[in-house]
Amino acid sequence: MSDQVLNSGWTFTSQIDTPHDIPELLVPGETPVVSFKTVRDAATFTNRRLIVRDAQGFTGKKVETYSIPYSSINMWSTENAGTIDLNAEIELWTRAGRIKINVGRGIDVRKLDHLIAQSVLGA
Repeated sequence: MSDQVLNSGWTFTSQIDTPHDIPELLVPGETPVVSFKTVRDAATFTNRRLIVRDAQGFTGKKVETYSIPYSSINMWSTENAGTIDLNAEIELWTRAGRIKINVGRGIDVRKLDHLIAQSVLGA
């Protein structure tokens, strides 16, 4: 496992409806489960992967899409928000490196932990 942190800038701020362009990214048999607004764009957990769209540049017209298949996750951790620390956190150790995601107060990090566990472990 790589110890490289690939992205520590993603913050899930609130749950949203599935973005309109996500269905065109899905493969047969893949379905969206839950989506979140991020600071500049959106992230969607499907039954097979995590898709994060990251708008870039001044206008946000350039969009980079990250696709993290659950099969690449070797280990993960979740940390709930504390009194002083306002965000919860998810950390994924993947074949490509570590990915840190901040989770806003209004989002249940334990539900995300359960979703990741179901997807990674096939339960």
